[in-house]
Amino acid sequence: MKLLKQSILVTIVLTVLTGVLYPLIVTAIAQVAFKDQANGSLIQKNGQIVGSEFLAQQFTGDKYFWPRPSAGGYATVPSGASNLGPTSQKLSDAVATNAAAFRAAHKLPADAPVPADMVFASGSGLDPHISPAAARLQVGRVAAARGIGEEQVRTLTEKFIEPPQWGFLGESRVNVLRLNLALDDISTKEAEGSIPVKG
Repeated sequence: MKLLKQSILVTIVLTVLTGVLYPLIVTAIAQVAFKDQANGSLIQKNGQIVGSEFLAQQFTGDKYFWPRPSAGGYATVPSGASNLGPTSQKLSDAVATNAAAFRAAHKLPADAPVPADMVFASGSGLDPHISPAAARLQVGRVAAARGIGEEQVRTLTEKFIEPPQWGFLGESRVNVLRLNLALDDISTKEAEGSIPVKG
């Protein structure tokens, strides 16, 4: 009986410590020290939440930069990789299809190399970034669709290139959602007459 009481007491104490106090303390610290990150790194525009800087969104129109392909359709719940191996014919066909579509949309030669991030889905299916090379190849299409100068779009793209984390982790990258929102801001200003339209 004594052992049973001790076991019940230990269970209650550990439940309170690890199931209540610890989560509350960690949540409080996160809200104070890393409030934006703790709340999902949400991006707002005109007072409305339009997404998270760490979750990809599907952009298909010519006037937007395109993100990486997603094996989960950019949905957060079924997110994940395709789990197809290097010998998979399905993976080979998907890569060939993605490469052909990218070349056609950007008027590239049939044998032109395409950045890997434009043909392979990421491990999560929700990678919000693309490589600078992939972004630069899309400049002409986006500029033509929006009726603004390529140099203007190129300058904006270069501005949104993020360096490797802490200077040495990972590669340089471009956040697609942030770049597309900045493009929409430019288009709004042009409509208001504050930026000269390509002509």
